Amino acid sequence: MAQRLHLVFGGELISPQKTVFKDVSKLHVVGIFPDYASAFAAWKAEAQRTVDNAHMRYFIAHLHRLREEAAQASATEAMGDDA
Repeated sequence: MAQRLHLVFGGELISPQKTVFKDVSKLHVVGIFPDYASAFAAWKAEAQRTVDNAHMRYFIAHLHRLREEAAQASATEAMGDDA
């Protein structure tokens, strides 16, 4: 069975209406979690902790979707170590 890893991260946005970070060097990486339920719990805790700052946003990134094992390799991956 494939792992379903999730990354929880957040930071201050330039505007509450956009998802552009003010300073990516100050992103808060909460962690990588083995399932959505634990990632959601971590996301919720951080979102509630920063609820008074309208510019702070936290996100859950589905890392397992970045690389599905059944998906065909891209042209870059096919080049292997010679790239």
